[in-house]
Amino acid sequence: MMRAGAHLKIAESWNRAIGFWSDRKGVAAVEFALIVPILLIMYFMTMEASQAIETSKKVSRIGSMVADLVTQQPTIIKADLDAIMKIGTSTIQPYNRSTPNITITAIQVTTDTPPKVLVVWSRQVANGVYSAAAAAGTATTVPATLKVAGTFLIRVDSNLSYTPIIGWTTDTQQKLGLTKSLTTTIPMGETYYLRPRRSLTIPCGDC
Repeated sequence: MMRAGAHLKIAESWNRAIGFWSDRKGVAAVEFALIVPILLIMYFMTMEASQAIETSKKVSRIGSMVADLVTQQPTIIKADLDAIMKIGTSTIQPYNRSTPNITITAIQVTTDTPPKVLVVWSRQVANGVYSAAAAAGTATTVPATLKVAGTFLIRVDSNLSYTPIIGWTTDTQQKLGLTKSLTTTIPMGETYYLRPRRSLTIPCGDC
């Protein structure tokens, strides 16, 4: 009788084990729980890539827009330059996790042999602060195709340290983020040159 009882218990144990492995209840929930994180990561990566590309285009657009506005002026002053750079800064909205740095430089290519490339005046906004940039008379460079003796150029440099939406630090909690210091900033920048539209040069009265 004891042997028959032992065999019966073993058979019941096997039946339970087989029933456990064959029971498919809850499998869909487990699979869903496993795949949801992957789907969320793909969603945020796609969203981040789209916003980064759009922001990069806007940073490039800053240079062309600021240069276009400056070169339409026969003369200019610091207040005008600051106002133009403020307009340029606003073009990257709604992105606001970092601010662009913009530098406007007036350049004179001299008639010397060989020609010298000198700064006439320069103004910048860096980290939201407006100030003078390179000093007048400082040597600078331009592309070889633009190094024409006796010409005047406006150069605009626009730069942005792009902060991804999935990155944040404890000292910038006002910014949206999903994980602490998961990513680093992405440098974006563009340099744009234009010649004056309404005069041969563009003097700045108080730069």
